[in-house]
Amino acid sequence: MVRILLYAVPVILGVWALVDCAQTAKGDVRKLPRAAWILIILMAPIIGSLAWLTIGRRKGSGPRPAPRPVAPDDDPDFLRDLDRKKPRRNDEPGEPSST
Repeated sequence: MVRILLYAVPVILGVWALVDCAQTAKGDVRKLPRAAWILIILMAPIIGSLAWLTIGRRKGSGPRPAPRPVAPDDDPDFLRDLDRKKPRRNDEPGEPSST
């Protein structure tokens, strides 16, 4: 079991750092260009991965949450469009309602 961990941990760490480096926004990559970081991670998986995770990327540059969809009753454009599409009724006193 320990032997498996000795091989699995560096591979998982290397793949994680490689994917993280590839997906990090250009402005969040520090110290070296992205291509150099990828080469370092590939050539020295343990040291390169740890270097990338500690000094190569900006702190807090993890995945950004996707924007949440706006509910229709909170969307001002939807409400404005709804008002435009709503048929106008003539509600003057003395005239019968059309409904």
